[in-house]
Amino acid sequence: MDQIIYLDNAASSWPKPPQVAKEVYNAIEKYAANPGRGAHRLALEAGRIVYGCRAALAELFHISNPSDIVFTKNATEALNLPLLCYLSEGDHVITSSVEHNSVIRPLEYMQAKGITYSTINADAAGKTDVDEIEKEIIKHPNTKLLVVSHASNVIGTILPLENACKLAKKYNIKIMVDAAQTAGIIDIPVEPWGIDFLAFPGHKSLMGPQGTGGLYISPEINLPPLFHGGTGGDSESKVMPNIRPDRYEAGTLNTPGLAGLHAGIKFILDTGMSSIREHEAGLTRMIMERLQNINKVHIYGPPINEQRAAVVAFNIQGIESNEVAYMLDKVYNVAVRAGMHCSPIGHRTIGTLEQGVVRVSPGYFNTKEEIDIFVDAVNDIVEEL
Repeated sequence: MDQIIYLDNAASSWPKPPQVAKEVYNAIEKYAANPGRGAHRLALEAGRIVYGCRAALAELFHISNPSDIVFTKNATEALNLPLLCYLSEGDHVITSSVEHNSVIRPLEYMQAKGITYSTINADAAGKTDVDEIEKEIIKHPNTKLLVVSHASNVIGTILPLENACKLAKKYNIKIMVDAAQTAGIIDIPVEPWGIDFLAFPGHKSLMGPQGTGGLYISPEINLPPLFHGGTGGDSESKVMPNIRPDRYEAGTLNTPGLAGLHAGIKFILDTGMSSIREHEAGLTRMIMERLQNINKVHIYGPPINEQRAAVVAFNIQGIESNEVAYMLDKVYNVAVRAGMHCSPIGHRTIGTLEQGVVRVSPGYFNTKEEIDIFVDAVNDIVEEL
């Protein structure tokens, strides 16, 4: 098989730094014991690896106590925990019109439990006006939680997160941030900004394996656990312990995955988040500059002179988005994603609910030469129409 050009990093980053796979292998080969479930050396080593990953995340996100970070299998599980466990009958939630289904579907489910929610309409470029959020808070004095995506997974629009955090504090409501597209690529000062919940995946810009993720929970919040079971400690009790992170980590953790995630985070810290961001932003700008000069190509989201996540959504007039992605894969060996991207509400906002979009998302290990090949392929597809 010819070498594929992978431009679907918004779904899952690839390739990973070599040390990620090495550490996953080492965990399985050398200390595949159950962390926190024994005093023998292998269990202790597994526990050390898990804690090391937790501590690295705390450093990355500006969190003082690593125990306020709990591990989940992905960002979706992390988002579900507060949405299902923090809210009570009569509470109201405010979110935006560019959210992922991992937010919208739990909110829809919670309506049957007496929870209401409203969405702030973003503009066609995916921008959410913080002033409109404030109006919605005033309109709903029972608002308990503000839920926002730091960046849209469909078009890459970045929310003014610091201002949203200030607004939440002004009205004494909690804020939960979906950092699926920004964790590891854009600095998120969790405690300095007063973020109450931060949900993140391990397998995207944190460069770890799939099956890893986590949630920061403010120490000021007493959140009931979503899952109940064994934690390795306090085993004589019939109920979940109050101590963090055990209270939220029932069952065996993904130690090999967390070993790999730790390696990914170390790579980010050693390389420098700003360097990674600069490289990806340069490739993103290159994509936009070249695509906008191709006839029949329409690009969605913020204009080229504004910051965005490393995501470019586009369509070619006269051809379905899925067909474009299929041709790029089968004819040109270029991997992108097309369709709805698990965000129908976002597509309704930008007017692509019927056709979806082609999404190209470069990563740190992509090159300018690969971008040239991709854009030339798009140009060829247009010329063949």
